[in-house]
Amino acid sequence: MTTKKHEVPEELLAKLLADYKKPEDLIGENGLLKQLTKLLVEKALDAELTEHLGHDRHEPVVNTGGNTRNGKSRKTLKCEFGELPIEVPRDRKGTFEPQLIPKHQTRWAGFDDKIISLYAR
Repeated sequence: MTTKKHEVPEELLAKLLADYKKPEDLIGENGLLKQLTKLLVEKALDAELTEHLGHDRHEPVVNTGGNTRNGKSRKTLKCEFGELPIEVPRDRKGTFEPQLIPKHQTRWAGFDDKIISLYAR
């Protein structure tokens, strides 16, 4: 089976949706949408930090400044589907400036519109 680069395979969708019977199961307080959003945001932030540092987790430090990962900090985003607690990765020198969700921002601008546009397709 061939898939497009950013297309989610039908089998994966079927597996994810197998246990969900009501709309609340998908878009409710602990619904699938919220869970997936959290995972995607955290993975994207980790990728941003990897790009910033120039090396992946547990790999030798390749940047000349010796900057490395330094744990995570908690942040709560306010979204249309409720509050979303996420963990934002940090670097030791404090020079990491996330692009996806900038420091001190708790509202993810445009996120709600992006989700609505996905359903409109």
